[in-house]
Amino acid sequence: MGVVPLTEILSGAFEERYGVPAINVFNDLTMEAVLAAAVERSSPLIVQTSVKTVKSIGGDVLWAMWTAMTAGIEVPVTLHLDHCPEREVISECLRLGWNSVLFDASKLPVEENMRQTVEVVAEARRYGAAVEGEIESITGVEDDIGSETAAQQQELAVALEFLRTTHVDVFAPAIGNAHGSYKQAPVLDAQRVSDLVAAHPVPIALHGGSGLSDDQFRDLISRGCAKVNISTALKETFMKSGLAFLESAAERQKWDPPSLFRSVRQDVVDMTGSLMTLFGSAGRAG
Repeated sequence: MGVVPLTEILSGAFEERYGVPAINVFNDLTMEAVLAAAVERSSPLIVQTSVKTVKSIGGDVLWAMWTAMTAGIEVPVTLHLDHCPEREVISECLRLGWNSVLFDASKLPVEENMRQTVEVVAEARRYGAAVEGEIESITGVEDDIGSETAAQQQELAVALEFLRTTHVDVFAPAIGNAHGSYKQAPVLDAQRVSDLVAAHPVPIALHGGSGLSDDQFRDLISRGCAKVNISTALKETFMKSGLAFLESAAERQKWDPPSLFRSVRQDVVDMTGSLMTLFGSAGRAG
């Protein structure tokens, strides 16, 4: 197995109605830890990088980390560029070897979004890569991309025209979900997922997964949300784990960075593994 196309990971998940965690990593520790969780739980995994992470660490460095950490890995994993409105960054990541990209042209008129997405799909196909598309902004700002303005849904016919014209491999609809931490329990339009899948069977990406209830996850996954994005939950786990360790270190006056890294890593592994079990991807790698 090892590194495989996004479509290979999602085809089984979509058909058998389980979800694959798509987790936004932001450094070497988080990348290694989520991969370790995939091996531990025998689960497929989508590792995601934001545009901000690509720019802050560097595409070349991220790619070197990825290839080193996935060498010899025996579970199916894939590398995805999340929410990217910048065509030049998409081109850079595809050239380096990313397996898939989300071209986020949701701020453009649908017609222009569709025209450019067709171009991105053609470019990605030359590298054997997949494309995720969206025509509606997901509410909330994540890694400097997005808006707090509530997303407007397009009519089903518009979404279907986009899917049939662009041939994207994954679709991310707005269903009342949001990036970041939910200030109150979200009211989700789960039926929209069912309607889209019934009319055009394509794996659905669930954005804004951090903070949804277990029942909401299970319901949406059963309707076709095969790719479940997690970003805020990882950031919170990483920083709260580090904070707790540092507070304890200050009390004990013991300063050992490797111990900090081991503690945070374990918390990230545990969080990722629990999501794999919840989403139903644990044990699916064989």
